[in-house]
Amino acid sequence: MSLHTDFRPPSAGPYVWGDFELARRQERREDMAKQKAEKIRDTGVFYGHMIHHVKHVLANIKRVMPEYDPRQGYELAGFVWFQGWNDLVSTWTYPNNNYDEYARLLEIFIRDVRRDLSAPKMPFVIGVIGVGGGKAGPDILALRKAQAAPVSLTEFRDNVVAVQTAPYWDDELDALQQRREKLDAQLEQQAKKDPGLTQAGREEARHTAMAENFTPEELKQLKGVSNGGYHYLGAAKILAPIGNAFADAVVKLPKARPEEKN
Repeated sequence: MSLHTDFRPPSAGPYVWGDFELARRQERREDMAKQKAEKIRDTGVFYGHMIHHVKHVLANIKRVMPEYDPRQGYELAGFVWFQGWNDLVSTWTYPNNNYDEYARLLEIFIRDVRRDLSAPKMPFVIGVIGVGGGKAGPDILALRKAQAAPVSLTEFRDNVVAVQTAPYWDDELDALQQRREKLDAQLEQQAKKDPGLTQAGREEARHTAMAENFTPEELKQLKGVSNGGYHYLGAAKILAPIGNAFADAVVKLPKARPEEKN
C-alpha cells in the first residue's frame, strides 16, 4: 500500500498527476479518464479504514480486553508507521528518486492521524525502510532520507522519531533467499520443457535440487524465510529486533501531558 494513494491523508488533498507520469501513461495509450476515476476511488481508502478500526476498538475496549476498567481510561501511547516499498517503486509518482513529496505527505499524515484520533502529541515512530541494509541502492537511500525528514521540524521535536531499520537487515539470509529464487526459476524453466512432469515429480526434483545446492545449515536458515525481500523476507530474525527497536523508541519519547491524553 502506498502513502501517495492508499494511505493518503485527508489534508493532502487529491492525488496530483505529475507531468512525467502523464507522459508515460500517454505513451502507453492508457485510458486516462479511467485511470483518474480509479485514483479518486482509491485515494485515502486505507487511511479511512485505519482510523475507523482504531475508533471501533476504542469505542468498546472490553470487547478485545475483557478486564478493561472504563474508570481507568486509556492512553494512545504511540503510533508506528512502517511502510515504504510501494512508494519506492512508484517511479512515475517520484521520478529520478525524488521523494520530497513523500516527506511532505508523511508530515501531513502525522498531523492528520493525531487530529483524527484526538491525540495531538501522541508519540510517533517512523520506521525507516531497511531493505538492502548497508548495501542499499540510491533509490532506497533517497527514500530513507525523505522518511526521516519530518523529525527535523520544530513541531515534531521530542514527539516524533525515525528508527533506522537497515541495521537489522540480514545480508546472509538475503543472499540465501536470492540463491533459492534463482534455483526455483531454473527448475521452472526445466519443468516447462517436460509437459508430462507431474506435480509430485516437480516437488521431488526441487527437493533433490535444494539438497544438492544448499548445506543442511543453509536449509535450516531458509526455514526462517517466508516472504520476499520487500517484506523483510518475512523473517522473525529481522522483524523481531525491528519491533523491539520501535517499542524502545516509543518508551523513550516524552509522554504527552495529561491534557493531551485521551
